[in-house]
Amino acid sequence: MQTYSRTRGLLVPYHHHRIPSIRRSHPMSTRIPLPKVSRALTVQKATEKSTNREKYPMDAVITERPIHALKPDEVLLKVNAVGFNHKDVWVRKGLYPAITIGSEYGGDGAGLVVASGKQDDSLLNTRMFLNPSVGWKSNPDAPESRLGVLGGTPAGGTFADYLVVKRDLLIPSPNHLDDVQVAALPLGGVTAWRAAVVNAQVKAGQHVLITGIGGGVALFALQFCLGLGAHVYVTSGTQEKLEKAIALGAKGGANYKDKDWPKQINDLIQKTSKGAALDAVIDSGGGPIFGQVSKFMREGGRLVCYGMTASPTITMTMREVLKNLKVLGSTMGSQKDLEDATEFISTHKIVPIVSHVFEGLDSAEAGFAVLDKGEQFGKVVLRIHHATKARSHL
Repeated sequence: MQTYSRTRGLLVPYHHHRIPSIRRSHPMSTRIPLPKVSRALTVQKATEKSTNREKYPMDAVITERPIHALKPDEVLLKVNAVGFNHKDVWVRKGLYPAITIGSEYGGDGAGLVVASGKQDDSLLNTRMFLNPSVGWKSNPDAPESRLGVLGGTPAGGTFADYLVVKRDLLIPSPNHLDDVQVAALPLGGVTAWRAAVVNAQVKAGQHVLITGIGGGVALFALQFCLGLGAHVYVTSGTQEKLEKAIALGAKGGANYKDKDWPKQINDLIQKTSKGAALDAVIDSGGGPIFGQVSKFMREGGRLVCYGMTASPTITMTMREVLKNLKVLGSTMGSQKDLEDATEFISTHKIVPIVSHVFEGLDSAEAGFAVLDKGEQFGKVVLRIHHATKARSHL
C-alpha cells in the first residue's frame, strides 16, 4: 500500500526504495538565509471581483503560506521559472478532473535546491527540475499506481517562488539550458518522448508525421525525431507555424484546413524518398485522422495519439485492420521516460522552443491569455527569479 504526505499542497508518494537511509534527527541543512513564507498562484473559485469571471469559473490568486521545517526526504527548491500547459487553461475553465481549490497552478518548474532536511545533502546548490507527475516511476507500460499530474490538482503544482518537494521527484537540469528553457521541458518533453520514442518507436530514416505543430509536445516530438535521424512532416492551421517548423528541420508541411492535406504530405514524402510511406503519425487531434492518413502509411505503421482536441473518438475501418496498422494511446510518461528524455536532450544539445517569457507570478494572466488564444509557437514561461550560478549534474 502506498502512503502519501501533504507538503505545501503537494501530495507525493513515499517510494521507500528511492529514499536514502538517514537519521531523522538531522537538522535542516542550508547555505543561504531561507524565506519563512512562499508566494504561490493558486486555484480559487471566481468571485464578482475576478478577471474574466464569465470565461473562467476558476480564478488564479496569489497567496502566501508558511514554509515548514523540512523532513529528511524533503528539499526546498527556489523556483526560478515555471511553464504553462494547456491543462492550466482547462483548470481555469473548470474542465479538468480533480480540480483542487488552493492547489498551485502549473506542472513545470525549474530552479535551485537551497535547503534540505538531510545533513550535507549533495543536492544543495544544484539546479533541478520537477517531475510533473506522481505515481509512475519506471513501469514501461503504464503507471504503477493512480497517476497524479501536477497543476491545480490534489498533487499540487509548481507556480510558486519556493516549493517544498520530495527529493525523488527532482531531476538534474541539463548544463546547456538556462532555467527558463528547463521550465519548458518536463510535461511536454516526457509526453513527446513517450509518444515518439517509446510508443511510435521512431528510428533513423523513417518518415514521421506530427500534427498540430506549434504546441510544446508537438515541437518536442519534432526535435526528438530529428535527433533520431527521421524525416519529419508537420501540419498546422497557419503558414507561419509551418515555416517555423521547416526552419527547425521539418521536411515540409501542410495546412490541415486544406481538404487534400494528406495528399500534400504524401507528395512531400515522395520528393524525399520515392515509393516511401509514413512509418508513424504522432497526433493530438483524434477524430478522422486515421482515415485521413492510413492510405499513406506503410503496413504495420503506428498512429500514436496523445490528445483529442478535434474529437473524443478515433475512427478505424477495415482498411486499417487489413494493413495491420496500430493505434496507441499515449499519456505523459514515467519518471524514467523523463530521465531518458533529459539525457537525450543533453547529449544532442536540444534547446526547448520558448514562445513567450513573462516576469513574475503577477504576470500570469498574460500567459493564460496567450495559451487561450493559441498564439504561441513553443512554451509560455514565467520567470520567477533570475538564476544565480550553481552546480549541475548534467
